[in-house]
Amino acid sequence: MSISDTLDPNRIRRVLVTKLRHHGDVLLASPVLAALKRHLPDAEIDALVYQDTRDMLSEHPALSQLHLVTKRGSLLTEWRLLQSLRSRRYDLLVHLTSSARGAWLARVLRPTVSVAPIHPGKLYRNSFTHLYPAQPRGRHLVEYNLDALRRIGFWPEDADKKLVLVAGADAERSVDQHLRDLGLESGKFILIHPASRWQFKCWPEEKMAELATRLAERGHPLLFTSGPDAEETGMIQRILERLPFPAPSLAGRLTLKELAALTARARLFIGMDSAPMHIAAAVGTPVVALFGPSGEIIWGPWQVPARVLTSDHSCRPCGLDGCGGSKRSACLEIIPTDRVLHAALELMEQAR
Repeated sequence: MSISDTLDPNRIRRVLVTKLRHHGDVLLASPVLAALKRHLPDAEIDALVYQDTRDMLSEHPALSQLHLVTKRGSLLTEWRLLQSLRSRRYDLLVHLTSSARGAWLARVLRPTVSVAPIHPGKLYRNSFTHLYPAQPRGRHLVEYNLDALRRIGFWPEDADKKLVLVAGADAERSVDQHLRDLGLESGKFILIHPASRWQFKCWPEEKMAELATRLAERGHPLLFTSGPDAEETGMIQRILERLPFPAPSLAGRLTLKELAALTARARLFIGMDSAPMHIAAAVGTPVVALFGPSGEIIWGPWQVPARVLTSDHSCRPCGLDGCGGSKRSACLEIIPTDRVLHAALELMEQAR
């Protein structure tokens, strides 16, 4: 069934796109908004995301309204959100996450057309007018998200597939001041973001310190960043203590919008499979990324010059929380510093 069988695209006034996942997942859904706006230039495109991921989509040029939900909101908060969504009278619901919340939204909002990935359960299966297959191996998550639109007859073009992240004027000004204070020049420094909210995705601190030392010895200015979590800022502090020289750091001091603005000014981003890596891809900064248990085909840097470092372990990508649940991943820890250094130098040379 195509969308033309059920709804005239010219009569779609409002669309709701939902992505209730983590920061990187939400950013990788940003092309869906752009593709919808191209197909439906007169429609209002709204999105629903978790409160803490709002910066990934706020100020997206295709977005009319951004609705926010907390992961553990009160009944009153949930009721107010539902009333706000109902008042929009959506004609199309694009649900990009397999969750019961999406099924209930489809039933309560009653859009003419609703599309979601296939998920077990009669309630879920009977809540949507269109379902599309689960993510196959060998395709990036961006393409999988766009399958929702393909399923209803909206075929994305290559121009639609770019990640979109708008830092905003306030973040731009803040970052410019940080760089002036640190004496760093835009386009000249390497941004190193060693941390991840998931410990099993992190490269050993001693190797990251060795890499930083060898880059600095070659005359490359460095800048370290991390999220505000104490484990992440503690990691940066331990890495800095291993260096034979002082290195600037903005660890724990930036909003996500500021991190995006800062990354856009970097010559190169070095980091792990994490939301900051996807931010680097979104702002067009070349990426060196280290992957362990997670799959680079699905989650790798999207449409940006990149080098992805992995091991040849036959068991990866396993998707597990470290080997044996240990929070440590042998496939990641074994990656040698020489390989990462070579990748960084090669990528910078090619990007000149």
